[in-house]
Amino acid sequence: MQAESATPEVPPHPWSRFVALGDSFTEGIGDPNPDSPGGNRGWADRVAEELAAGHPDFAYANLAIRGRLLNQIIDEQLEPALSLKPDLITICAGGNDVIRPGGDPDKLAERMDGAIARLRGTGATVVLFTGPDLGSTPVIGSVRGRVAIYNENLRTVAARHDAVIADMWALRELSDAQMWAPDRLHFSPLGHHTIAAMVLDTLNVPHTLEPLENKPLPPKNWRTARSEDLVWAREFLFPWVVRRVRHKSSGDGISAKRPDAAPMFGAPMPLGSDTED
Repeated sequence: MQAESATPEVPPHPWSRFVALGDSFTEGIGDPNPDSPGGNRGWADRVAEELAAGHPDFAYANLAIRGRLLNQIIDEQLEPALSLKPDLITICAGGNDVIRPGGDPDKLAERMDGAIARLRGTGATVVLFTGPDLGSTPVIGSVRGRVAIYNENLRTVAARHDAVIADMWALRELSDAQMWAPDRLHFSPLGHHTIAAMVLDTLNVPHTLEPLENKPLPPKNWRTARSEDLVWAREFLFPWVVRRVRHKSSGDGISAKRPDAAPMFGAPMPLGSDTED
């Protein structure tokens, strides 16, 4: 009896339209790629690539814009997202609020609660992100306690509305310096890759994103580490503080990189190949 030829199986999942909401994290800052819309790839694009594999009708939109605060994300992105009629929605918001002086994790969670109720009211699967553990991160590590409180509030919100939690706080791999971009505020390509795999695992979707085994960074002496800190402060920290003082945002004048839900790999090929001259 002749053996049947093996054909690769398409990972099964129930979704056909994915919309991502958020700020620079979801826009993909820290994961530059000139071939990606907006010049950045990011975890959401990577998730969409996996979900679209073998699903030619799968569509994806990314409405995230860097620098956006929670109220801006809700006010500017919620209704456009709903108008696209997604059956899978991710939202990561509030991080820029929490790290600011006076950021109130309880008030932020109250606003998020209403947004999640609205999104879940459509019947879509909603994925809600906790913030990462910033304990070892310079400067913003000082807000670790507020992030932890906000995360617990988000878990309550998710449980109330039957949303899915993508738990970055529990993703211990993010403590590795290689997971962070040079600005120490955004994730590197490896970080985005690792988070994308976590999201797909959370959704119980088989995928091809294998853990990357990078060579560990060599140990630094005190003088080298301090010199790098000074360079980082001059190039990244000081401009960030100035923007806060001037009430400016890195996202001023920036538009969503994928405002419409479209096939991840371009339009499907038309049926048949015959054309008339």
